[in-house]
Amino acid sequence: MSAYYPTMGLEVHAELLTNSKVFCTCSAEFGGAPNSRCCPVCSGLPGTLPVLNRRAVEYIIKAGYVMNCDISRFTKWDRKNYFYPDLPKAYQISQMPRPVCLAGTVNINVNGEEKVIRINRIHLEEDAGKLVHDDVNRISLADYNRCGIPLIEIVTEPDFHSADEVIAFMEKIRLLLQYAGICDCKMEQGSIRCDVNISIAPKGSDELGTRTEMKNLNSLKAIAKAIEIEIERQEEILDNGEKVIQQTRRFNEALGETTAMRSKEDAQDYRYFPDPDIPPIIFTEEELEAIRLSIPELPEQRVERYVSEYGINKKDADIIVGDKRICDFFDEAISEYNNPKAVANYVIGELMRRINLGEADMDNLRFGGREFAQLVEYMQTDKVSQANAKTILREMIENGGTPKEIADRGDLWIKEDNDLLAKTVDEIIANNPKAAEQYRGGDQKVFGFFMGQANKALKGAASPKAIQEYIRKKLSE
Repeated sequence: MSAYYPTMGLEVHAELLTNSKVFCTCSAEFGGAPNSRCCPVCSGLPGTLPVLNRRAVEYIIKAGYVMNCDISRFTKWDRKNYFYPDLPKAYQISQMPRPVCLAGTVNINVNGEEKVIRINRIHLEEDAGKLVHDDVNRISLADYNRCGIPLIEIVTEPDFHSADEVIAFMEKIRLLLQYAGICDCKMEQGSIRCDVNISIAPKGSDELGTRTEMKNLNSLKAIAKAIEIEIERQEEILDNGEKVIQQTRRFNEALGETTAMRSKEDAQDYRYFPDPDIPPIIFTEEELEAIRLSIPELPEQRVERYVSEYGINKKDADIIVGDKRICDFFDEAISEYNNPKAVANYVIGELMRRINLGEADMDNLRFGGREFAQLVEYMQTDKVSQANAKTILREMIENGGTPKEIADRGDLWIKEDNDLLAKTVDEIIANNPKAAEQYRGGDQKVFGFFMGQANKALKGAASPKAIQEYIRKKLSE
């Protein structure tokens, strides 16, 4: 058991879902040929003037509201001077003394326990570009497409003491930002990433240890592993009687190690001063209230609605709400077929199962919630069997089409052939006299065996209800 107590604070960077960059009209869309989405403004050429993106300001205010922040009525922008190899003007337009959002809170759940994480501030700034490293030719190339994309930085208080808490917070932040419609939070594209400040101190100590900063962690797995490895590194240093050096470090996921990048700078090292080209903003109460009222339904509100209005259990509601794409899909489905429990069960039990197996992808589904709801309704009303419903869903995933088209083409409808039903069940019971006697003797579990055999043999020629009723009738004779 470790003799040290870790303490962590986060700086979470999230790119905003605006169409254009924060100070110019260049596209903010991800990707593009290198340096194809740049202009004199975001490239920082002399004589250019930035113009603030109104939508980006609205989005950071929304972020502040969903994280229970105080919204500043007066805010301004500053220049952060630093050598950025991927920001050609060599300074970043950011916010230092007067950010938009201050003093917020986010509730997380870790191993069944609630914890409140304090937000120190959220400020708006421009993102830097991207360096592409060519190890073969030993050169680095700069792609400036990302320069100037609006970015919010969420700075927490040092309220974390385990990797589990950090992961729970990141998952909660991702949901809040996605549901508020202000960031897609695609970590694989770098639209949300995290810096972790880590220090350790002997248990029982009233003072924090010397911190290090882990930069640009862009997956939950990398965050958890980097924290674990950095804590172990600091423990080893202290156990050897040495001192931890305050510095910025990089995590190499392939090698499973952290390496020093530079000694850690303090705020004064950045030589902040007010940006002379961007005027301060004074928000009116009417403007702030209009933005607050425009925030869509958030995750906790959706869970509450699913439980109270639809009767879905809390665990299933949490699973559906845990992915906004699935949640929106579910809402579309129940608008077509008003049977929320049945739709929820098939979303979780069949659609999400196929997603987890890699057979389906919510970003590239060939059908919508309405078509999915039609399939669920066909099952619930005994128009197709469960087995054939799976066949239809597989075809919808692979090639698209409506459930009706696929059922018609494959002759997958339940036909209610009563003669075939009677003949098939009679044969199954006659061929399994011992199982029939067990059921008649009170062993109800045997009934499932007969149902399985009948469903397999009939292949959709009778509804489950009709099969069930006929088997019970014959076994009671």
